[in-house]
Amino acid sequence: MFGYGYGYGFGSSYLLIIVGLIITMWASWYVNHNFKKYDQYISHHGTSGAEAARFILDNAGLQNVQILKVSGNLTDNYNPGNKTLNLSDSTYDSTSVAAIGVAAHECGHAIQDQKNYIPMRVRAALVPAVNLGSNASFPIIIVGALLGMNHFLITIGIWLFALVVLFQVVTLPVEFNASGRAVKILSSGDLLDSDEVPMVKQVLLAAALTYVAAAISTALQLLRLIIIFGDNRN
Repeated sequence: MFGYGYGYGFGSSYLLIIVGLIITMWASWYVNHNFKKYDQYISHHGTSGAEAARFILDNAGLQNVQILKVSGNLTDNYNPGNKTLNLSDSTYDSTSVAAIGVAAHECGHAIQDQKNYIPMRVRAALVPAVNLGSNASFPIIIVGALLGMNHFLITIGIWLFALVVLFQVVTLPVEFNASGRAVKILSSGDLLDSDEVPMVKQVLLAAALTYVAAAISTALQLLRLIIIFGDNRN
């Protein structure tokens, strides 16, 4: 599949890395900017992120899901393995609109797990292969290049890296669906007033864009590998 076109486009292909880096940096800035902006808006109901999460989980029949406080900023996550919802320092005790939105998003993942949401299951199934791909792809490609542009090793390395791209693409519907569930729940009026919901939408959109940026950046890296090592034979 891939030939030995080493050097072809090697310099110009760096542009792909630069573009990916710019997109990733912008997305990171955008999510932090929006979180800080709406973290200043205290919800009218005065509910904390942890309280909102407990309310949502209990109403979804997920009383078994434990809510834990973890260190860091925006390190929130749901662990389907041990059924824990982990809320960061910036979310757990905060009563801001942003914190409630983030907590609701993580609850969305717990509900996905409960309902056996297929994209989430596919993503989980890909994890072992993706870990292998992310750790082994570049070493294999480098060894292949050092061994006289070994076609087999380079091809294997590129395919392994492609698994990382696939994982990030599969992640997109998982994240957007969780945000959609969060907005729907928060629109009920139990935790936020109607004028606060658009703020949550903005925060969750910014967060989702970080996953889009990561997918684009990784896809550009894959494209660069194909350009460098691709088949340039007529």
